[in-house]
Amino acid sequence: MVASMSTSDLSADVVIAGGAAIGSSVACHLMAEPGFKGSVLVIEKDPTYRLSASALSAASIRQQFSTSVNIRISLHGIDFLRRVSEHLAVGDDVPEIGLKEGGYLYLASVENLAAFQAMNDLQRREGADIAHLDAAALGQRFGWLNLEGVAGGNLGLSGEGWFDGWGLLHAFRRKARSLGATYLTGEVAHYIRKAGRIAAVVLADGRRIACGAAVNATGSHGARLAATAGIAIPVRPRKRYVFTFTCKGDVTGCPLLIDTTGTYCRPEGHRTQEGQMFICGASPPEAVDPDWDETSPAVADVDWSFFEDTVWPRLAARIPAFEAIRPGQAWAGPYDMNLMDANAIVGPAVGVPNLYLANGFSGHGLQQSPAVGRGLAEWISHGRYVSLDLSDLGHERIVHNRPLLEANVI
Repeated sequence: MVASMSTSDLSADVVIAGGAAIGSSVACHLMAEPGFKGSVLVIEKDPTYRLSASALSAASIRQQFSTSVNIRISLHGIDFLRRVSEHLAVGDDVPEIGLKEGGYLYLASVENLAAFQAMNDLQRREGADIAHLDAAALGQRFGWLNLEGVAGGNLGLSGEGWFDGWGLLHAFRRKARSLGATYLTGEVAHYIRKAGRIAAVVLADGRRIACGAAVNATGSHGARLAATAGIAIPVRPRKRYVFTFTCKGDVTGCPLLIDTTGTYCRPEGHRTQEGQMFICGASPPEAVDPDWDETSPAVADVDWSFFEDTVWPRLAARIPAFEAIRPGQAWAGPYDMNLMDANAIVGPAVGVPNLYLANGFSGHGLQQSPAVGRGLAEWISHGRYVSLDLSDLGHERIVHNRPLLEANVI
């Protein structure tokens, strides 16, 4: 339990700033960790999660990364999601996240075919079930695909797909609370640092909470909050759009497809009389990549011209059936980009050993939440990673300017 001395004087062994998928996974794993006997307080400014990346993302999981640590994280993640009913059930309340292992298909041009082959070699060595296919094999498997400019591609045969991110977030939260974690509505404004450690967090309303350790899992506010402890991380909150449309044409067996242009699409839900619904999107060029600012009244505004001028033409060129579609709803959400190398920053902060970072997931936060939650719980409890070494994602690489570049970023 969280000790309460007065209305403005609270304390907890571990205070987690941010209660979405990452923060709630840390809380859940901490409370389940046999070596941990302390109290956990999760501070979430908006328990509706209306503007949370966990609720607004495309909610997918893949092993098709270019770095070993990310592949291993996702191999753990898919195992966790397959058995989420075992891991996160609370009594008779069994979570359902609708996991669909529909696969990822990355299309390669002639210029990057060799790089795709090398990544596939790495992924298969790590145990991922990914096939490297030439253009002829792609044409046989996906007859609706226009292969102009495509030399081959990498296809996830199992262990990749999509799920209900909202359901996973709330399953972590519900399980954490059932194990004894306390949730408090509020916003962590800054840290109080004494003798090289975090002594307390201060909320926006002035409340001060003493702590033995602090976890920064605040998503789009991660860099700002870290800076109050003297920690600089190269994370910026970008704005991403997710568009939906319905297609009556036959695009049977479509995986989550990433075009040679970087534009993606995937099926959503079941086919109806209106056709099959898809979601889609793309990252804009860096020069016109908008920041996410939830204080702006236009934060949820969607730039439909980006769909009409960029996303749809690319998809229609690749999948001719998409030339005739009915656009649907769309939304905007935060995307916490690590500008150094597009990889998460996870683990203790250099120079502040009781501050744990979980920031800059660059679109991978939901799928990485099971492994990151477990890893940070192990480090807080044992002072090291026990089951999966996440050291490659540590803050040290930021401090010493040693980027761990991830090539596969959507």
